[in-house]
Amino acid sequence: MRAAVLTSYNHLEWLEVKTPEIKANEVLVKVGNVSICGSDQHIFDGSFHPRTRLPLIQGHEFSGTIVEVGKEIRNFRTGDRVAIDPLQACGKCAACKRNHLAACTSIKLTGVDMDGGFGEYVKVEEHQLFRLPDHVSFAHGSLAEVYGVAFHACSRAQIKPGDSVVIWGTGKVGHCILQAARTITDAPIYMVDIMESRLKIARDNFDDVITISPEIDDPVAFIKDATNGGADVAIEVVGHEHPVKGWPNPVAGCVKSVRGGANICVLGLGDDPMPVLMKDLIFGEKTIIASRVSQGEMSEVMRQFDLGNLKPEILITKEMHASQAQAAFALLDSEPEKQIKILLGFE
Repeated sequence: MRAAVLTSYNHLEWLEVKTPEIKANEVLVKVGNVSICGSDQHIFDGSFHPRTRLPLIQGHEFSGTIVEVGKEIRNFRTGDRVAIDPLQACGKCAACKRNHLAACTSIKLTGVDMDGGFGEYVKVEEHQLFRLPDHVSFAHGSLAEVYGVAFHACSRAQIKPGDSVVIWGTGKVGHCILQAARTITDAPIYMVDIMESRLKIARDNFDDVITISPEIDDPVAFIKDATNGGADVAIEVVGHEHPVKGWPNPVAGCVKSVRGGANICVLGLGDDPMPVLMKDLIFGEKTIIASRVSQGEMSEVMRQFDLGNLKPEILITKEMHASQAQAAFALLDSEPEKQIKILLGFE
Protein backbone atom coordinates (compact mmCIF):
# COMPACT_ATOMS: atom_id res chain seq x y z
CA MET A 1 0.00 0.00 0.00
CA ARG A 2 0.98 3.66 -0.28
CA ALA A 3 1.26 5.99 2.68
CA ALA A 4 2.46 9.46 3.68
CA VAL A 5 5.19 8.51 6.15
CA LEU A 6 6.76 10.90 8.66
CA THR A 7 10.39 9.84 8.21
CA SER A 8 11.84 12.80 10.10
CA TYR A 9 10.19 15.72 11.83
CA ASN A 10 8.73 18.24 9.38
CA HIS A 11 9.25 15.79 6.52
CA LEU A 12 6.69 13.40 4.99
CA GLU A 13 7.46 10.94 2.19
CA TRP A 14 4.99 9.19 -0.13
CA LEU A 15 6.17 5.59 0.12
CA GLU A 16 5.24 2.01 -0.66
CA VAL A 17 4.87 0.21 2.68
CA LYS A 18 3.61 -3.17 3.88
CA THR A 19 -0.16 -3.52 4.25
CA PRO A 20 -1.01 -4.25 7.92
CA GLU A 21 -1.76 -7.84 8.89
CA ILE A 22 -4.74 -8.15 11.23
CA LYS A 23 -5.13 -10.29 14.34
CA ALA A 24 -8.26 -12.23 15.30
CA ASN A 25 -9.73 -9.24 17.19
CA GLU A 26 -8.96 -6.68 14.48
CA VAL A 27 -10.33 -5.47 11.17
CA LEU A 28 -8.60 -3.91 8.19
CA VAL A 29 -10.07 -0.58 7.07
CA LYS A 30 -9.53 0.96 3.63
CA VAL A 31 -9.30 4.67 4.39
CA GLY A 32 -11.77 6.95 2.63
CA ASN A 33 -10.68 10.25 4.11
CA VAL A 34 -8.39 11.33 6.93
CA SER A 35 -8.46 14.74 8.56
CA ILE A 36 -5.40 16.64 9.76
CA CYS A 37 -5.73 17.55 13.43
CA GLY A 38 -3.91 20.18 15.47
CA SER A 39 -2.22 17.30 17.29
CA ASP A 40 -1.00 16.03 13.92
CA GLN A 41 0.70 19.37 13.41
CA HIS A 42 2.48 19.00 16.76
CA ILE A 43 3.51 15.43 15.91
CA PHE A 44 4.75 16.64 12.51
CA ASP A 45 7.01 19.31 14.00
CA GLY A 46 8.40 17.06 16.76
CA SER A 47 6.50 18.54 19.71
CA PHE A 48 5.23 15.05 20.70
CA HIS A 49 8.76 13.62 20.86
CA PRO A 50 9.71 11.27 22.49
CA ARG A 51 6.17 9.86 22.64
CA THR A 52 6.01 9.46 18.86
CA ARG A 53 8.49 7.13 17.22
CA LEU A 54 9.67 7.52 13.63
CA PRO A 55 8.99 6.43 10.98
CA LEU A 56 5.27 6.95 11.65
CA ILE A 57 2.11 6.91 9.56
CA GLN A 58 0.06 9.64 11.25
CA GLY A 59 -3.70 10.18 11.13
CA HIS A 60 -6.10 9.53 14.01
CA GLU A 61 -9.21 11.16 12.47
CA PHE A 62 -10.37 8.91 9.64
CA SER A 63 -13.22 6.91 8.16
CA GLY A 64 -13.43 4.19 5.56
CA THR A 65 -14.65 0.73 4.58
CA ILE A 66 -13.92 -2.58 6.30
CA VAL A 67 -12.21 -4.89 3.81
CA GLU A 68 -11.12 -7.74 6.11
CA VAL A 69 -12.29 -9.00 9.50
CA GLY A 70 -10.58 -11.19 12.09
CA LYS A 71 -12.18 -14.45 13.19
CA GLU A 72 -13.22 -13.02 16.59
CA ILE A 73 -15.14 -10.07 15.10
CA ARG A 74 -18.87 -10.44 15.75
CA ASN A 75 -20.62 -7.12 15.07
CA PHE A 76 -19.01 -5.90 11.84
CA ARG A 77 -18.39 -7.35 8.40
CA THR A 78 -16.62 -6.48 5.18
CA GLY A 79 -18.27 -3.62 3.34
CA ASP A 80 -19.36 -1.76 6.49
CA ARG A 81 -18.70 1.98 6.36
CA VAL A 82 -17.14 3.11 9.62
CA ALA A 83 -15.61 5.95 11.56
CA ILE A 84 -12.83 5.13 13.98
CA ASP A 85 -12.26 6.07 17.60
CA PRO A 86 -8.46 6.00 17.86
CA LEU A 87 -8.43 5.58 21.67
CA GLN A 88 -6.89 2.45 23.13
CA ALA A 89 -6.79 2.53 26.93
CA CYS A 90 -4.69 0.06 28.95
CA GLY A 91 -7.58 -1.14 31.15
CA LYS A 92 -5.19 -1.68 34.07
CA CYS A 93 -4.25 1.71 35.57
CA ALA A 94 -6.16 3.40 38.40
CA ALA A 95 -8.09 5.62 36.00
CA CYS A 96 -9.12 2.71 33.78
CA LYS A 97 -10.24 0.66 36.79
CA ARG A 98 -12.59 3.55 37.61
CA ASN A 99 -13.75 3.56 33.96
CA HIS A 100 -12.16 6.97 33.35
CA LEU A 101 -10.51 5.78 30.14
CA ALA A 102 -9.71 9.29 28.87
CA ALA A 103 -7.34 9.68 31.84
CA CYS A 104 -5.50 6.41 31.19
CA THR A 105 -1.85 6.86 32.20
CA SER A 106 -0.58 4.82 29.25
CA ILE A 107 -3.22 5.73 26.68
CA LYS A 108 -2.42 4.95 23.05
CA LEU A 109 -3.99 6.40 19.92
CA THR A 110 -4.06 4.95 16.43
CA GLY A 111 -2.14 7.43 14.26
CA VAL A 112 -0.14 8.76 17.21
CA ASP A 113 1.38 5.77 18.99
CA MET A 114 0.91 3.34 16.11
CA ASP A 115 0.32 3.72 12.37
CA GLY A 116 -2.89 5.44 11.30
CA GLY A 117 -4.95 6.95 8.52
CA PHE A 118 -2.27 8.60 6.38
CA GLY A 119 -1.94 5.16 4.80
CA GLU A 120 -4.38 3.43 2.44
CA TYR A 121 -5.15 0.69 5.00
CA VAL A 122 -5.27 0.68 8.81
CA LYS A 123 -5.84 -2.13 11.29
CA VAL A 124 -8.03 -1.37 14.33
CA GLU A 125 -9.82 -3.30 17.05
CA GLU A 126 -13.58 -3.87 17.05
CA HIS A 127 -14.28 -1.52 19.98
CA GLN A 128 -12.88 1.34 17.88
CA LEU A 129 -15.49 0.99 15.13
CA PHE A 130 -18.65 3.06 14.70
CA ARG A 131 -21.00 2.65 11.73
CA LEU A 132 -21.46 5.72 9.59
CA PRO A 133 -25.05 6.61 8.68
CA ASP A 134 -25.62 5.86 5.00
CA HIS A 135 -25.98 9.51 4.03
CA VAL A 136 -22.74 10.61 5.74
CA SER A 137 -19.73 10.82 3.42
CA PHE A 138 -16.25 9.60 4.31
CA ALA A 139 -15.16 13.24 4.24
CA HIS A 140 -17.67 14.16 6.94
CA GLY A 141 -17.07 10.90 8.77
CA SER A 142 -13.39 11.70 9.10
CA LEU A 143 -14.39 14.48 11.52
CA ALA A 144 -16.24 12.08 13.84
CA GLU A 145 -13.30 11.80 16.24
CA VAL A 146 -12.89 15.54 16.74
CA TYR A 147 -16.65 15.83 17.25
CA GLY A 148 -16.24 13.11 19.90
CA VAL A 149 -13.65 15.30 21.63
CA ALA A 150 -16.13 18.19 21.46
CA PHE A 151 -19.05 16.25 22.93
CA HIS A 152 -16.76 14.94 25.68
CA ALA A 153 -15.78 18.52 26.55
CA CYS A 154 -19.45 19.51 26.72
CA SER A 155 -20.08 16.56 29.01
CA ARG A 156 -17.12 17.43 31.24
CA ALA A 157 -18.33 21.05 31.39
CA GLN A 158 -21.82 19.79 32.28
CA ILE A 159 -23.60 21.99 29.73
CA LYS A 160 -27.36 21.82 30.25
CA PRO A 161 -30.34 23.04 28.20
CA GLY A 162 -30.67 26.78 28.62
CA ASP A 163 -27.01 27.35 29.54
CA SER A 164 -25.14 30.24 27.98
CA VAL A 165 -21.65 29.20 26.88
CA VAL A 166 -18.37 30.99 26.22
CA ILE A 167 -15.87 29.28 23.87
CA TRP A 168 -12.44 30.86 23.94
CA GLY A 169 -10.76 29.80 20.69
CA THR A 170 -12.34 29.11 17.29
CA GLY A 171 -9.98 26.60 15.73
CA LYS A 172 -10.79 23.02 14.76
CA VAL A 173 -11.93 21.87 18.19
CA GLY A 174 -13.53 25.19 19.13
CA HIS A 175 -15.85 25.09 16.15
CA CYS A 176 -16.76 21.46 16.86
CA ILE A 177 -17.56 22.37 20.47
CA LEU A 178 -19.82 25.14 19.18
CA GLN A 179 -21.75 22.60 17.12
CA ALA A 180 -21.88 20.06 19.94
CA ALA A 181 -23.05 22.67 22.45
CA ARG A 182 -25.76 23.83 20.07
CA THR A 183 -27.29 20.33 20.17
CA ILE A 184 -27.69 20.77 23.95
CA THR A 185 -28.58 24.42 24.55
CA ASP A 186 -30.37 27.07 22.52
CA ALA A 187 -29.10 29.92 24.71
CA PRO A 188 -26.53 32.39 23.33
CA ILE A 189 -23.02 31.09 22.69
CA TYR A 190 -20.11 33.53 22.78
CA MET A 191 -17.00 32.87 20.66
CA VAL A 192 -13.75 34.70 21.46
CA ASP A 193 -10.82 34.80 19.03
CA ILE A 194 -8.41 37.17 17.31
CA MET A 195 -9.05 35.67 13.84
CA GLU A 196 -12.01 37.42 12.21
CA SER A 197 -12.27 34.81 9.44
CA ARG A 198 -12.98 32.08 11.98
CA LEU A 199 -15.43 34.22 13.91
CA LYS A 200 -17.28 34.92 10.67
CA ILE A 201 -17.81 31.20 10.04
CA ALA A 202 -19.56 30.95 13.40
CA ARG A 203 -21.72 34.01 12.78
CA ASP A 204 -22.70 32.94 9.28
CA ASN A 205 -23.82 29.45 10.22
CA PHE A 206 -25.45 29.65 13.64
CA ASP A 207 -28.16 31.78 15.21
CA ASP A 208 -27.52 33.32 18.62
CA VAL A 209 -23.75 33.07 18.29
CA ILE A 210 -22.06 36.28 19.39
CA THR A 211 -18.44 36.74 18.32
CA ILE A 212 -15.89 38.86 20.16
CA SER A 213 -12.37 39.89 19.17
CA PRO A 214 -10.14 40.85 22.13
CA GLU A 215 -8.39 43.25 19.75
CA ILE A 216 -11.65 45.24 19.49
CA ASP A 217 -13.68 44.64 22.65
CA ASP A 218 -13.02 43.64 26.24
CA PRO A 219 -14.42 40.08 26.09
CA VAL A 220 -14.93 39.74 29.84
CA ALA A 221 -16.84 43.02 30.18
CA PHE A 222 -18.86 42.25 27.02
CA ILE A 223 -19.91 38.78 28.22
CA LYS A 224 -20.69 39.81 31.79
CA ASP A 225 -22.84 42.69 30.53
CA ALA A 226 -24.65 40.53 27.94
CA THR A 227 -25.38 37.74 30.43
CA ASN A 228 -26.20 39.95 33.40
CA GLY A 229 -23.25 38.79 35.48
CA GLY A 230 -21.53 35.97 33.64
CA ALA A 231 -22.09 32.98 31.38
CA ASP A 232 -23.10 29.58 32.76
CA VAL A 233 -20.16 27.67 31.23
CA ALA A 234 -16.82 28.59 29.65
CA ILE A 235 -14.56 26.36 27.55
CA GLU A 236 -10.94 27.21 26.73
CA VAL A 237 -9.54 25.64 23.58
CA VAL A 238 -6.85 28.10 22.49
CA GLY A 239 -3.74 26.12 23.37
CA HIS A 240 -0.78 28.19 22.17
CA GLU A 241 -1.75 31.72 23.12
CA HIS A 242 -1.13 34.87 21.06
CA PRO A 243 -1.32 37.49 23.84
CA VAL A 244 -3.36 40.64 23.32
CA LYS A 245 -2.00 43.52 25.38
CA GLY A 246 -4.28 44.55 28.19
CA TRP A 247 -6.54 41.47 28.11
CA PRO A 248 -6.32 38.30 30.24
CA ASN A 249 -4.95 35.00 29.01
CA PRO A 250 -7.66 32.61 27.73
CA VAL A 251 -7.99 30.55 30.92
CA ALA A 252 -8.15 33.62 33.16
CA GLY A 253 -10.59 35.18 30.70
CA CYS A 254 -12.86 32.16 30.97
CA VAL A 255 -12.73 32.28 34.77
CA LYS A 256 -13.59 35.98 34.80
CA SER A 257 -16.40 35.72 32.25
CA VAL A 258 -18.61 33.18 34.07
CA ARG A 259 -21.08 33.54 36.93
CA GLY A 260 -20.57 32.19 40.44
CA GLY A 261 -20.75 28.41 40.68
CA ALA A 262 -19.95 27.97 36.99
CA ASN A 263 -17.70 25.39 35.32
CA ILE A 264 -14.68 26.22 33.21
CA CYS A 265 -13.48 23.38 30.97
CA VAL A 266 -9.88 23.57 29.73
CA LEU A 267 -8.67 21.70 26.62
CA GLY A 268 -5.89 23.88 25.18
CA LEU A 269 -2.55 22.06 25.06
CA GLY A 270 -0.27 25.08 25.21
CA ASP A 271 3.22 24.81 26.70
CA ASP A 272 3.15 28.17 28.48
CA PRO A 273 1.62 28.70 31.94
CA MET A 274 -1.65 30.66 32.06
CA PRO A 275 -1.87 32.34 35.47
CA VAL A 276 -5.28 32.51 37.16
CA LEU A 277 -6.01 34.65 40.21
CA MET A 278 -7.26 32.14 42.77
CA LYS A 279 -9.61 34.71 44.33
CA ASP A 280 -11.53 34.80 41.03
CA LEU A 281 -12.19 31.09 41.51
CA ILE A 282 -12.67 30.97 45.25
CA PHE A 283 -14.96 33.95 45.72
CA GLY A 284 -17.29 32.58 43.05
CA GLU A 285 -16.87 28.88 43.93
CA LYS A 286 -16.10 28.26 40.28
CA THR A 287 -14.63 24.97 39.06
CA ILE A 288 -11.90 24.33 36.51
CA ILE A 289 -12.27 20.96 34.78
CA ALA A 290 -9.87 19.42 32.26
CA SER A 291 -10.90 17.50 29.15
CA ARG A 292 -8.63 15.49 26.91
CA VAL A 293 -9.92 13.07 24.29
CA SER A 294 -13.31 11.35 24.31
CA GLN A 295 -14.96 8.52 26.18
CA GLY A 296 -18.02 6.96 24.62
CA GLU A 297 -19.22 10.09 22.84
CA MET A 298 -18.69 8.67 19.35
CA SER A 299 -22.12 7.03 19.57
CA GLU A 300 -23.66 10.44 20.19
CA VAL A 301 -21.72 11.83 17.23
CA MET A 302 -23.20 9.14 14.97
CA ARG A 303 -26.68 9.94 16.31
CA GLN A 304 -26.26 13.66 15.66
CA PHE A 305 -24.86 12.93 12.19
CA ASP A 306 -27.95 10.83 11.48
CA LEU A 307 -30.24 13.62 12.70
CA GLY A 308 -28.43 16.16 10.51
CA ASN A 309 -27.59 18.40 13.47
CA LEU A 310 -23.87 18.77 12.70
CA LYS A 311 -22.30 20.88 9.96
CA PRO A 312 -18.93 19.31 9.07
CA GLU A 313 -19.01 20.96 5.65
CA ILE A 314 -18.35 24.42 7.14
CA LEU A 315 -15.10 23.20 8.71
CA ILE A 316 -13.58 21.56 5.62
CA THR A 317 -11.53 24.22 3.87
CA LYS A 318 -9.54 22.01 1.48
CA GLU A 319 -9.29 18.42 0.24
CA MET A 320 -6.01 17.03 -1.12
CA HIS A 321 -4.58 13.68 -2.18
CA ALA A 322 -2.63 11.93 0.57
CA SER A 323 0.50 12.13 -1.57
CA GLN A 324 0.32 15.91 -1.03
CA ALA A 325 0.41 15.63 2.76
CA GLN A 326 3.63 17.67 3.05
CA ALA A 327 2.01 20.55 1.16
CA ALA A 328 -1.12 20.26 3.33
CA PHE A 329 0.89 20.80 6.51
CA ALA A 330 2.61 23.77 4.90
CA LEU A 331 -0.78 25.33 4.14
CA LEU A 332 -2.00 24.83 7.69
CA ASP A 333 1.13 26.55 8.96
CA SER A 334 1.13 29.44 6.47
CA GLU A 335 -2.63 30.11 6.24
CA PRO A 336 -4.10 29.68 9.75
CA GLU A 337 -6.66 32.36 9.02
CA LYS A 338 -7.92 30.43 5.96
CA GLN A 339 -7.51 26.77 6.84
CA ILE A 340 -9.49 24.90 9.49
CA LYS A 341 -9.74 21.29 8.35
CA ILE A 342 -7.71 19.92 5.46
CA LEU A 343 -8.69 16.40 4.44
CA LEU A 344 -6.53 13.83 2.68
CA GLY A 345 -7.86 11.09 0.41
CA PHE A 346 -6.54 8.25 -1.72
CA GLU A 347 -8.68 8.43 -4.86
